[in-house]
Amino acid sequence: MRKLLEILGFVAVLQGVAGLVTEFTDWHWGLVRRAGFLDGYEIYASVALLVLGVALFAVAETHKPGA
Repeated sequence: MRKLLEILGFVAVLQGVAGLVTEFTDWHWGLVRRAGFLDGYEIYASVALLVLGVALFAVAETHKPGA
């Protein structure tokens, strides 16, 4: 379970960073910009993904290995 939480946290952080990079540069990568329902809210969604990723890492740290 710990590994799964770490992987999901990494993906969330990666997509959050990708969304912020897309907003502030000319690079176009990540899933946040491809989601049409997020038009106009890309920065908020990217920050939310960063916070979610950090929270998932924190929860993964509280789990005992092997539990």
